[in-house]
Amino acid sequence: MKNQFFFIYIFLSFTIYSQKRPNFIVIFTDDHGFADIGANGSVTDVKTPNIDLLAANGVRMTSGYITAPQCIPSRAGLLTGRYQQKFGLDQNGTIPLPLEEVLIPQRLKEAGYVTGMTGKWHLDPNHGAKDWIKENMPNAPKNKRVRIPQKLRLPYATSSRGFDDVFEGPMNRYWSNYTLDGKKTKPKYINEKGFRLEIQTKAALSFIKQNSGKPFFFYLSYFAPHVPLEATKKYLDRFPGEMPERRRHALAMLAAIDDGVGEIKQTLKDLKIAKNTLIFFISDNGAPLKIYKEDKPISFKGGAWDGSLNTPFVGEKGMLSEGGIRVPFIMNWPAILPKGKVYDKPVISRDVAATAIALAGLKKSKNLDGVNLIPFLTDQKKGEPHKSLFWRFWSQSAIREGNYKYLKFGQREFLFDVTTKEHESKNLLKVHPRLAKNMKKRLIKWSYTLQKKGIDLKTAGNEKKWFDYYFPKK
Repeated sequence: MKNQFFFIYIFLSFTIYSQKRPNFIVIFTDDHGFADIGANGSVTDVKTPNIDLLAANGVRMTSGYITAPQCIPSRAGLLTGRYQQKFGLDQNGTIPLPLEEVLIPQRLKEAGYVTGMTGKWHLDPNHGAKDWIKENMPNAPKNKRVRIPQKLRLPYATSSRGFDDVFEGPMNRYWSNYTLDGKKTKPKYINEKGFRLEIQTKAALSFIKQNSGKPFFFYLSYFAPHVPLEATKKYLDRFPGEMPERRRHALAMLAAIDDGVGEIKQTLKDLKIAKNTLIFFISDNGAPLKIYKEDKPISFKGGAWDGSLNTPFVGEKGMLSEGGIRVPFIMNWPAILPKGKVYDKPVISRDVAATAIALAGLKKSKNLDGVNLIPFLTDQKKGEPHKSLFWRFWSQSAIREGNYKYLKFGQREFLFDVTTKEHESKNLLKVHPRLAKNMKKRLIKWSYTLQKKGIDLKTAGNEKKWFDYYFPKK
């Protein structure tokens, strides 16, 4: 039996490392809760057959995490493969992604990959980058929405950060150097009418068709189901019956994404490159429930529930509870990964960079914080990819080790076994005080590797309101 396992190990090793370098597609959704892919089995109203097929023919992570419960830092963590707090991008409203940071596309270009992206970027300077504005635009008016000059934005744009072909923009207006029918143009802003998710799918398909003969990396950053909610009749009609309108719109937008996944998969098959294309499907954070999931009018312009759900987990976007950071997470690579595997060990979005770099034949950079997941998913390596996973956001901090998660908010502390049905509804702090104490020590030690040291930071946003609601004091 030992000899049999040895030969299987040798065969898998040879197959993986002699395989032609794969293409990579990273599909990154926005404010998309754990519940809202059919494969996760949390709700019955969602319809995502193509995403579910990705899982059925690949690996579904039941403990897949994001690096932050908010969009800018989570995107920075994904694309750099690093703890974003190490370079000071802890949260929205501070700085853009620093120019010194090296992104996945920049690294893969060194290995001969052609790179592209479409959709939401959100890593360049914007009116909310208060710290950056203070340093780079000292004469900007205070207490007013600041417009960032194009010359200051361009170095941070996708076309300057390693992406060869870009169709960047969340909706309506796009920074682009190619057209949807594949023609190259000078980089410029264009207005493109139509449903934003269909446009982002078309941009991805155009890139794939134009670059199918080379190894490629494509970042498909769908702007959904993030508000503002919008959907066409085609998708809304798939969800008849009584339900909150915000839920109907979220389901319709996710159906549009799902159609896009199906079109991408079919195009890869038509081009005969499906088997050797590794697709990641991940959300940038949990859904913003706004506690009460109010069904405000779709026309409402402020922040509101986006209609997505985090069931069965506690909390929401902005929290380091599972509802804020445990997200849909699938890997699909027909040539190598097993079909239908459900992987319950903790993994995180930082692992995308380490995995892609290893498979592209590049040496792992010492400053990467992720792990190449392929040996673990193919049983070449035993154990867990990560001994510890760490988070710090606003005044919250957390560490997960094995089944346990220690969570701290201000002076409140929690210890949960997040693998049980009770997960974060049962505080085990008094049951395992020594375990909690040791995990806290490791969390504090980690925090001193970051640009801003420590874990006792100021409370921000709705933190207190959230924790009082989701974790009532007894």
